[in-house]
Amino acid sequence: MKGIIFDIKKFAIHDGPGIRSTVFFKGCPLRCRWCHNPEGISPAAEVMVFSRRCLSDCRSCIKACPRKALSRYAAKIVLQRERCDHCGLCVSACPAEVLQMAGRFVSAEQVIDELAKDAVFYRSSAGGVTFSGGEPLQQAHFLLALLRQAKKKGWHTTVDTCGHAPWASFTKIMPWVDLFLFDLKSIDLGRHRRLTGMPNDLILENLPRVSHAARSLAIRIPLIPGSNDSEVELARMADYCAALPRPHPVHLLPYHRGGGSKRERLGQTDPMPGARPPSAAKIQQIMEIFRQRKLTVISGG
Repeated sequence: MKGIIFDIKKFAIHDGPGIRSTVFFKGCPLRCRWCHNPEGISPAAEVMVFSRRCLSDCRSCIKACPRKALSRYAAKIVLQRERCDHCGLCVSACPAEVLQMAGRFVSAEQVIDELAKDAVFYRSSAGGVTFSGGEPLQQAHFLLALLRQAKKKGWHTTVDTCGHAPWASFTKIMPWVDLFLFDLKSIDLGRHRRLTGMPNDLILENLPRVSHAARSLAIRIPLIPGSNDSEVELARMADYCAALPRPHPVHLLPYHRGGGSKRERLGQTDPMPGARPPSAAKIQQIMEIFRQRKLTVISGG
């Protein structure tokens, strides 16, 4: 059983309880404009260009590329992505890690072996492993294989999901998941489609089902200035959360600009160049909307 991931983050403290390792799956059905992991959207491997690291007298990557997709301009390496087939030869040739591959195929055993190196921290902190992305349920069979092996080792398991997946995929993994982190981005159908490129009907169908069936669930709401942070929209989200089969904590995730530099490395433009994180006062006002519905709400993951 193999899948494609783009990172394993050690000593994570915001993706579930305790000290954790987070496995980032590649591929997501949504195209969120604010995504802070844009390298996780495409299901295929991609080359990221860290142009400022380039050595002035080095042409190793240019010589290694069989498709002549690389050139040097204004002291920077330029990748013509329409020519690139992501073979990785330029990545291997670069001595300064200017070129890096986002996405690698790995077996479930390889991932578990890597995670096992930090098992002592899981035990000492009541932590565990988290599967995020991208969207892990895009690779449901691979996710299930990882969850089964993680539970055999006695690790706490968390799945971070956007919720846009067939319900059959949720039921397949449900017995092996200790905690779901479920994103709720907008209640309004049109707004959700504008912000993510997809409707939200499947997400809004799945969340009550997960609420009923999961061992534990936390709802994550990204706060995107000028997009989903109006009082009306947030009140609708709070009402929806309060009406779920069981009460669950709500985590507000303030927008940050961490994805901008990654988009540049992928040759993409920033779709939200003027957006800024919400102020502390704004976050407190939003938290009060949820508290009025008797919901437990915190700022951050």
